[in-house]
Amino acid sequence: VRRLYKDRVIAGFAGATADAFTLFERFEGKLEKHSGQLVRAAVEMAKDWRTDRMLRRLEALLAIADNENSLLISGNGDVIEPEHGLIAIGSGGPFAQAAAMALLEDTELDAEAIVRRSLGIAADICIYTNSNIVIETLDLE
Repeated sequence: VRRLYKDRVIAGFAGATADAFTLFERFEGKLEKHSGQLVRAAVEMAKDWRTDRMLRRLEALLAIADNENSLLISGNGDVIEPEHGLIAIGSGGPFAQAAAMALLEDTELDAEAIVRRSLGIAADICIYTNSNIVIETLDLE
């Protein structure tokens, strides 16, 4: 998990670590070029990822968010806005997302507590997900 563009954007990845760092650098450049406009930077990044020969070989999935949008960028050039504003990626992603959806509907927990509990549930279920959790939050402006 990394903070980008003046700490206004949070980004995470699933996939090959070296590939993700290359993509983070590219995405951060797009954010700078487009003055922190997350959706515009994501679309431009997806175009590059889809058309650039070197980038096309990179295997990762980026999860990005600012105070207004949560998006996934895939290597196929897809920019996906998830339902309910919930993003979960990686091997334990489906477990964490299901837990988060249930907690979101049936509790009064805040976002950070939902994330912490959902990731804990995913770690208990998925053998490839560990319980070393880093949670980043954005301050409302």
